[in-house]
Amino acid sequence: MSCTDARFSFELYPPRNARAAEALPATIQKLAAAHPEFISVTYGANGSSRSSSLEVLRYILDNTDVSPMAHLTCVGSSHAEAGQLIREFLDAGIRRFLAVRGDPPAGLAPGETGLGDLHSSAELVQLIHRVQAERVPYGELAVPGLPASTVLSHREHVQIAVAAFPNGHPTSHGVSQDIDTLLAKQAAGANLGITQLFFHPEDYLSFAQKARDAGVLFPILPGIMPVTSPARLKRMLELSGEDLPSELAIQLEIEPTEEGQREIGIAWAADFARRLLDGGAPGIHLYTFNQHEAVLAVLSRIGLLDANASSTTSTRPTDPSTTEREPA
Repeated sequence: MSCTDARFSFELYPPRNARAAEALPATIQKLAAAHPEFISVTYGANGSSRSSSLEVLRYILDNTDVSPMAHLTCVGSSHAEAGQLIREFLDAGIRRFLAVRGDPPAGLAPGETGLGDLHSSAELVQLIHRVQAERVPYGELAVPGLPASTVLSHREHVQIAVAAFPNGHPTSHGVSQDIDTLLAKQAAGANLGITQLFFHPEDYLSFAQKARDAGVLFPILPGIMPVTSPARLKRMLELSGEDLPSELAIQLEIEPTEEGQREIGIAWAADFARRLLDGGAPGIHLYTFNQHEAVLAVLSRIGLLDANASSTTSTRPTDPSTTEREPA
């Protein structure tokens, strides 16, 4: 795929203090000006950032032309609690979701799972579709050129993304199990995949090909974060459990200046993204760390920022239902 034809999207997390909350709107506006397909907003474990996540999502809805995507976790939730949360997001105008199970709480007694009523993200995907269908069973769409009383019944679609793991979920016994899990999510109604962080293009390309061969039909977006300091690389490795990318780590460690480290991280991410797109990835999902400069620099270097910023077409969000069956 040509870089200039590729889709891209961003991820934010809710602000953790007043200073971060004050700075976030400007970051959102900078990201929105690049015309991403969507901006996703994370959701803390056990609903720890429920109100702040919804506040950020509403800001994106009310102040930009970009479609927001709400993260949802189900671990520890009852069916009623999860259903109420989904209705709250739908009532706010959200039509894109990232459904993940989440990690069980620490310190459980022997025999306790901490999972609640929903044991997997596939069950959460089903619940989102069920709540949407119950909330809006059908709509009335006027047919141009026919009497006003003539309508066409239709149902509003939502886009539901799920996580993918090119190097395996921590609890997985092998790649076949990870792909079987993706197929189960697809059967439940998922229509997009977004990968966790990884550091070698061949990891994604091999996984995506195996998923396609197994029958996964929805697109899988590789997740990328520009690594602009040794401390950030260390944190990313702690969160992802991935192996150390030694060449990048060495470059960051021997560079004495913050500006030099930033340049190394941007150049590495741009090359990484280009190799993924050249290998057939349908787009890229950029983890922003709530900062716009590095991710926009990456897009600029691979030709995506200029192509989107100079477009004269409408920047209104794409109908999520149009991407349900696009191949990865």
